[in-house]
Amino acid sequence: MAADDRPQKQDRKPAYKRRRWLGYIIAVVVATLALYLLYRTLSRYDWPDLVDAVTAVSWARLFAALGFSVLSYLALTSFDWLALQYVGCPLEYRKVAIASFASLSIGHSLGLAALSSGAIRYRYYTRWGLGRADVAQLIVFCGATVGLGLAALGGIALLVAPEIAINALGLSPGVVMLMALVTLACPVLYLGMAAFATGAIHIRGHKLAMPKLWLAVAQCVIGPMNFVFVAAALHQTVLSVAEISYFPVVAAYVSANVATIVSHVPGGLGVIEAVLTYLLPGQALIGAILVFRFVYFLIPLCAGLVVLGVSELFFSRTGSRRATRDHSL
Repeated sequence: MAADDRPQKQDRKPAYKRRRWLGYIIAVVVATLALYLLYRTLSRYDWPDLVDAVTAVSWARLFAALGFSVLSYLALTSFDWLALQYVGCPLEYRKVAIASFASLSIGHSLGLAALSSGAIRYRYYTRWGLGRADVAQLIVFCGATVGLGLAALGGIALLVAPEIAINALGLSPGVVMLMALVTLACPVLYLGMAAFATGAIHIRGHKLAMPKLWLAVAQCVIGPMNFVFVAAALHQTVLSVAEISYFPVVAAYVSANVATIVSHVPGGLGVIEAVLTYLLPGQALIGAILVFRFVYFLIPLCAGLVVLGVSELFFSRTGSRRATRDHSL
């Protein structure tokens, strides 16, 4: 029987080597695209402009923006943690944090979430025992959390700072109020479906099970919280060049974020600048937005590449030792 098992155990090693090299190729491709994006972002500005933009932001504002960025990425790890509870495959938070930060810090800059952050998530989570269907459901769940966050915070911003939509889009106060109420109704409807829906929901031939009520409530809390922190990071940099209250910046950023998602532009390059400049006219915001890109996109991008590379080497070596140990049995 040992002789019969030997060929099967020997076959595991070539398969493992193929998976390991596939992981290396994915890491190199992602790193190459990310470094190109980093170059393209910085090449749009002259070095003196970069220096002036950064030095215009006080150290207090800069560290505050960095702090809010850290809080945002911590909130994003909760997206994945909740999604793993939803698919019934809970993991240690340490693993969740690695997968979430590596995928989202890179995916935020590369754009096309299904092909960037989705691929990196798939690499991590399938290694830890999730199937393709589980990862697909996880990505959909996280996408729903993002949508709930945008809807909730966007609706509140329209109520508190309606002048952004009124002045920029030429809408009447009544229409803006209606938009705010409709937007805020989305999370309420979602909670109602989670509480009372029975069975799976069919969307274009696909079955989608509603999460348990406690998960839906958590989504409606942590989703907006992430964007609260992101908008706060942007607000800190904007305050260095203009006295603007928080909610107009929230309304502008939510609009820019929706435009970025629709356009699939990597990192929202040009989209965020255009939307913010249009919605907040008369303000010299380019420098503040550039600093925001540093603290929320570029610094996490570099850190995410390091996390991806180190974790890939670590798990590959761990897997190699396991393969050798299995082969010796």
